Amino acid sequence: MWTFAAVAVITAGALSYVASSQPDGLDATTQRGCTVVEVGGAEELHGECIARSAEEHRLANSPLADYTIGGNEELTGIAGVLGVAAAFAALFALLRTIRAGRKDRTAAAAGDAAIAGSETA
Repeated sequence: MWTFAAVAVITAGALSYVASSQPDGLDATTQRGCTVVEVGGAEELHGECIARSAEEHRLANSPLADYTIGGNEELTGIAGVLGVAAAFAALFALLRTIRAGRKDRTAAAAGDAAIAGSETA
Protein backbone atom coordinates (compact mmCIF):
# COMPACT_ATOMS: atom_id res chain seq x y z
CA MET A 1 0.00 0.00 0.00
CA TRP A 2 2.83 2.40 0.82
CA THR A 3 4.35 1.78 -2.63
CA PHE A 4 1.02 2.68 -4.22
CA ALA A 5 0.82 5.83 -2.11
CA ALA A 6 4.36 6.86 -3.10
CA VAL A 7 3.64 6.26 -6.80
CA ALA A 8 0.38 8.25 -6.53
CA VAL A 9 2.14 11.19 -4.88
CA ILE A 10 4.99 11.24 -7.40
CA THR A 11 2.57 10.91 -10.32
CA ALA A 12 0.34 13.70 -9.01
CA GLY A 13 3.29 15.99 -8.49
CA ALA A 14 4.83 15.34 -11.90
CA LEU A 15 1.69 15.20 -14.03
CA SER A 16 0.14 18.29 -12.47
CA TYR A 17 2.53 20.43 -14.46
CA VAL A 18 1.48 18.94 -17.81
CA ALA A 19 -2.27 18.95 -17.14
CA SER A 20 -4.34 20.86 -19.66
CA SER A 21 -5.52 24.36 -18.81
CA GLN A 22 -8.52 23.81 -21.10
CA PRO A 23 -11.92 23.29 -19.46
CA ASP A 24 -12.71 19.73 -18.42
CA GLY A 25 -15.74 17.88 -19.81
CA LEU A 26 -18.24 19.41 -17.40
CA ASP A 27 -16.98 22.96 -17.91
CA ALA A 28 -16.86 22.51 -21.68
CA THR A 29 -20.43 21.18 -21.71
CA THR A 30 -21.82 24.05 -19.64
CA GLN A 31 -20.03 26.58 -21.87
CA ARG A 32 -21.58 25.32 -25.12
CA GLY A 33 -23.17 28.25 -26.89
CA CYS A 34 -20.84 30.81 -25.32
CA THR A 35 -17.47 32.20 -26.17
CA VAL A 36 -14.91 32.96 -23.49
CA VAL A 37 -13.52 36.49 -23.81
CA GLU A 38 -10.69 37.83 -21.70
CA VAL A 39 -11.51 41.30 -20.41
CA GLY A 40 -9.11 43.11 -18.12
CA GLY A 41 -7.31 39.91 -17.08
CA ALA A 42 -10.57 38.11 -16.25
CA GLU A 43 -12.65 35.76 -18.37
CA GLU A 44 -16.21 36.66 -19.35
CA LEU A 45 -18.75 34.50 -21.12
CA HIS A 46 -20.61 35.95 -24.10
CA GLY A 47 -23.62 34.19 -25.61
CA GLU A 48 -26.26 31.81 -24.24
CA CYS A 49 -25.07 28.89 -22.12
CA ILE A 50 -25.65 27.23 -18.77
CA ALA A 51 -22.36 28.53 -17.37
CA ARG A 52 -23.57 32.14 -17.48
CA SER A 53 -25.93 31.46 -14.58
CA ALA A 54 -23.23 29.76 -12.49
CA GLU A 55 -22.15 31.40 -9.26
CA GLU A 56 -18.73 31.38 -7.64
CA HIS A 57 -18.24 28.39 -5.35
CA ARG A 58 -17.86 29.28 -1.67
CA LEU A 59 -14.43 27.61 -1.61
CA ALA A 60 -13.22 29.32 -4.79
CA ASN A 61 -10.81 31.48 -2.78
CA SER A 62 -9.49 28.61 -0.66
CA PRO A 63 -5.74 27.94 -0.60
CA LEU A 64 -5.87 24.99 -3.05
CA ALA A 65 -8.55 26.31 -5.45
CA ASP A 66 -8.03 25.75 -9.19
CA TYR A 67 -5.25 23.20 -8.59
CA THR A 68 -2.85 25.90 -7.39
CA ILE A 69 -1.59 27.15 -4.06
CA GLY A 70 -2.84 30.65 -3.38
CA GLY A 71 -3.38 31.19 -7.12
CA ASN A 72 0.30 30.57 -7.93
CA GLU A 73 0.29 28.28 -10.98
CA GLU A 74 3.98 27.46 -10.49
CA LEU A 75 2.98 25.44 -7.41
CA THR A 76 0.53 23.18 -9.26
CA GLY A 77 2.65 20.07 -8.57
CA ILE A 78 2.69 20.76 -4.85
CA ALA A 79 -1.08 21.27 -4.92
CA GLY A 80 -1.39 17.87 -6.63
CA VAL A 81 0.75 16.21 -3.97
CA LEU A 82 -1.26 17.88 -1.19
CA GLY A 83 -4.50 16.73 -2.84
CA VAL A 84 -3.32 13.13 -2.98
CA ALA A 85 -2.09 13.34 0.62
CA ALA A 86 -5.48 14.68 1.73
CA ALA A 87 -7.28 11.88 -0.13
CA PHE A 88 -5.06 9.24 1.51
CA ALA A 89 -5.55 10.83 4.94
CA ALA A 90 -9.33 10.70 4.48
CA LEU A 91 -9.13 7.09 3.30
CA PHE A 92 -6.91 6.14 6.25
CA ALA A 93 -9.31 7.77 8.73
CA LEU A 94 -12.27 5.99 7.14
CA LEU A 95 -10.54 2.62 7.25
CA ARG A 96 -9.54 3.10 10.91
CA THR A 97 -13.13 3.96 11.80
CA ILE A 98 -14.43 0.86 10.00
CA ARG A 99 -11.78 -1.34 11.61
CA ALA A 100 -12.57 0.04 15.09
CA GLY A 101 -16.28 -0.65 14.54
CA ARG A 102 -15.57 -4.23 13.49
CA LYS A 103 -13.36 -4.81 16.53
CA ASP A 104 -16.12 -3.49 18.83
CA ARG A 105 -18.70 -5.80 17.22
CA THR A 106 -16.34 -8.79 17.39
CA ALA A 107 -15.58 -8.13 21.06
CA ALA A 108 -19.28 -7.72 21.85
CA ALA A 109 -20.13 -10.96 20.01
CA ALA A 110 -17.37 -12.83 21.89
CA GLY A 111 -18.69 -11.44 25.20
CA ASP A 112 -22.24 -12.52 24.31
CA ALA A 113 -21.00 -16.01 23.40
CA ALA A 114 -19.10 -16.29 26.70
CA ILE A 115 -22.20 -15.26 28.65
CA ALA A 116 -24.38 -17.70 26.73
CA GLY A 117 -21.84 -20.48 27.29
CA SER A 118 -21.73 -19.89 31.05
CA GLU A 119 -25.53 -19.88 31.28
CA THR A 120 -25.82 -23.31 29.65
CA ALA A 121 -23.19 -24.87 31.90
